[in-house]
Amino acid sequence: MSNCPRCHQPIDSQAIICPHCRVSLKAFGHPGIPIYHTQTEEYLCNSCIYHFDDTCNFPQRPYAKNCTLYHDQSEPLVPPTNFNRISWFGTVKFWLQRNTIWWLLLSLVLISLIISF
Repeated sequence: MSNCPRCHQPIDSQAIICPHCRVSLKAFGHPGIPIYHTQTEEYLCNSCIYHFDDTCNFPQRPYAKNCTLYHDQSEPLVPPTNFNRISWFGTVKFWLQRNTIWWLLLSLVLISLIISF
């Protein structure tokens, strides 16, 4: 559950319009395109990353109070990824789990060679 930016009532996160104040929450009636609204009288462009790097093509720029392109400049565009270091044993174990047929076939060939000599 999220809150409406205008009336601050709890609403469904997939709601296209607020059932209380009828403000549009999703662009073009599509639940996957959110509309960002300003909470104060300040414009969204003042804190938008696309405004600062001059790649914004929104027609209301720099005076937009609601926008579909908004991304706060204090947040990274791509979230940082954490790569877990796996030990050599963990790597071998993972490979054996993924390639069970191959190591069974290899062990069968090795056993056959040992028996033949």
